[in-house]
Amino acid sequence: MSEAVFCDARRELTSLTAHVEKRALLWLAARMPAWVSPDHLTALGLLAMVAAGGAYTLSASQPAWLHAVNLLLVVNWFGDSLDGTLARHRNRSRPRYGFYVDHMVDTVGVLALVGGLALSAYMSPLVAVAILIAYYLLSINIYLATYTLGVFKIAYGRLGGTELRMLLALGNLVLLFAPSVTAFGRSVRLYDICGLAAAAAMLATLAVSCLRNTRELFRLERI
Repeated sequence: MSEAVFCDARRELTSLTAHVEKRALLWLAARMPAWVSPDHLTALGLLAMVAAGGAYTLSASQPAWLHAVNLLLVVNWFGDSLDGTLARHRNRSRPRYGFYVDHMVDTVGVLALVGGLALSAYMSPLVAVAILIAYYLLSINIYLATYTLGVFKIAYGRLGGTELRMLLALGNLVLLFAPSVTAFGRSVRLYDICGLAAAAAMLATLAVSCLRNTRELFRLERI
C-alpha cells in the first residue's frame, strides 16, 4: 500500500461506544508510563486473545473459565484499542507499520479465540469455521476498500470491536446457566445459533458493502 493512499484514508467509526471510548483512551494514553510502547500494547492484546482461546478450551471441563475469558477480553480491549491512540498521543505514528501489524495481530487473535470456542464444546467446529470464513472475507473487503476508496471502516453500523466484545462477554455469562436451548423440539447449543446468526450477518454486511464499493468505484473510474 502506498503511503500517500493510506495516510489520506479517513477513519470511520460510528459504533455506539465510540465517543466514550475515545475519551477513555485519550485519558489512558496521557497517563501511560513512558516505558510502555504501542508495540507492548499490541503484544498484550494478542497474548490476551490467545489466552482467551485457551480459557475457552479449558471451560469444556470447568465452566468457571468463562470468567477468565471475559477478563481477558477486557485486557485485549486495553491493548488492542490503546496502541494506536498512544502512538498518536506521542506523535510516533507509523501508519503503514501500524496498519499492517495491528490487523495481522487481529487475524491471529480471532483464529485463536474462535478455535478455542470450537474446542470448548459450546460451539461446533463447523460453526466456528463458518464464523472464521465470514470474518476473514469481511476483513479482506475492509482492507481493499481502505486502499481503493480511502475510507477505513472501523465499525459497521453501530457495532464495532468494543460492542462485539461486550456481546461476547454477556453471552459467556449466559452460557454458565443455559449452554443450550430447545429449538424445534430438540436441544441445540446456544452458541451454534448465535454463531450461525453472526456468520450470516457478516456475510450480509459483506454483500451490501461489496455492492456499494463496486458502484462507487465504477462511478469514480467511469470510462
